[in-house]
Formats: sequence, structure tokens, C-alpha cells
Amino acid sequence: MTNPVPLVLLIEDDTFLGNIYKTKFEMEKFKVIVATDGLEGLEMAKKKKPDIILLDILMPKMDGFEVLENLKKDKSLVSIPVVLLTNLGQKDDVDKGLGLGAVDYLIKAHYKPSETVDKVKSVLQL
Repeated sequence: MTNPVPLVLLIEDDTFLGNIYKTKFEMEKFKVIVATDGLEGLEMAKKKKPDIILLDILMPKMDGFEVLENLKKDKSLVSIPVVLLTNLGQKDDVDKGLGLGAVDYLIKAHYKPSETVDKVKSVLQL
């Protein structure tokens, strides 16, 4: 891992929810940067090279699927694990997200922020 403190990029357009996740991750000794739309998230990923990306799907400017496709096309970003964190629970959406290269698909309503932190720890093998 490049950073002793794992860097999480949270791409989430709901600022209230974004802050809840940010606080929870910071309590667990993660560093968190937040982007509020897909385009900003992609730019941040390129600049900051986070250890993991939590990605919402329904967002302004560029949806999560598009962001994911762009991340996986970029050689410098392709190895960053992406966990989709969304309220879209249709099997088609899950299949599409995993098919595009996400390592996991979490439905917000089914996972408490603390469980999301645990999931990230397991993906990063912490």
C-alpha cells in the first residue's frame, strides 16, 4: 500500500450521507476525500490515486457506471478497487457494476456505515 493511512475516495452526491461515511471512516483512521459528482470523482482519482473508491451510481454530470468504465480504461487507475455504494438494487445494476470491474456492490439501505468500513477493510486486507 502506498500510504500508511489508507486513502478512501468517496464519490457521493448526497452531502449529508457523504459526511456520515467520511466521519465513520475517519474514526477508523482512514483519510477520506469526497467528490460530489462523477466528473469531479474521476478527476480526484487521477490526482490523488486513492487506495479504494466508494462510488455511488446515480449522480450528476457522470453516473457511477460511466465513472467506473473510465477508471478501468485508465492504466494508472485500473488497479484501484472500486466498491459501488448505491440504492440501486436491481440484479441488472449489480451485474452491470460487477461486470464493469467493481470488486463489490453494496446497497446503502442494507449496510450501516460501520459495515461499509468493515467491507473496505476486507477489500484492502487491513
